[in-house]
Amino acid sequence: MGLRGLRGLRGLRRRGRTDANTAAGERHTTAAAVELRGVRRSYGRGACAVHALRGIDLSLPRGSFTAVMGPSGSGKSTFLQCAAGLDLPTEGSVRLGGTEITGMDENALTRLRRSRLGFVFQAFNLLPSLTVEQNVLLPMRLAGGRQDRARAADLLARVGLEGTGNRRPAELSGGQQQRVAVARALVTRPDVVFADEPTGALDTTTAAEVLGLLREAVDALGATVVMVTHDPAAAAHADQVLFLAGGLVADRLPRSPATTVAARMTTLTPTPQAA
Repeated sequence: MGLRGLRGLRGLRRRGRTDANTAAGERHTTAAAVELRGVRRSYGRGACAVHALRGIDLSLPRGSFTAVMGPSGSGKSTFLQCAAGLDLPTEGSVRLGGTEITGMDENALTRLRRSRLGFVFQAFNLLPSLTVEQNVLLPMRLAGGRQDRARAADLLARVGLEGTGNRRPAELSGGQQQRVAVARALVTRPDVVFADEPTGALDTTTAAEVLGLLREAVDALGATVVMVTHDPAAAAHADQVLFLAGGLVADRLPRSPATTVAARMTTLTPTPQAA
């Protein structure tokens, strides 16, 4: 797949950026893609409380690729869940694409996640009873909008899966299924794509291809990607790496080789009480 899919995404550079800019214009062009202010998340009370996030302040620009790393218990998963509106912070503010989501009720959050966010998970999360095309179009269907089959076909071609729309996920390899998940995440032109260990179940070669697709989605289509990963090689594809420790942002690196990322990781102390 690799080169063909990546070249296809590059072929969308001009039109994709126009589409992304148009969508951004409808969603507060000047706003950051992701903004967290004073975000804290605790579970339980009193002496038994677990302080997963202790005061996160950051702003991630549109059209950027951010990797989030940290030792076990550093707060990576909680950070992603709060940033994506999957969990509510105990304190603080979260804004996505210029929209304050902290006070939204669950119905409003559900609508926002369906139409303005994309997700890529380690386990692919494709519905086995649906075709590949139907899986890609599922966010549009759930959002109640028009299901754009031409866009689905276009994205499948860009990720190297042209002509597979009528197949079922079980007929594809793990790497192919994750490429379907990437196409699904991009289909609504979301404000942000959140990726949670997207290469954790893939071999090294396939993982590099999937990461290349996420990189090109940022460079060619103007997407914004926030990826939680434990893998320095994966983080090396990002524009910046945020390191969490003890529920705080302990450090950050601009785009760096995997060896540099790995070396920085070794200086972070595991924090078992965070999630």
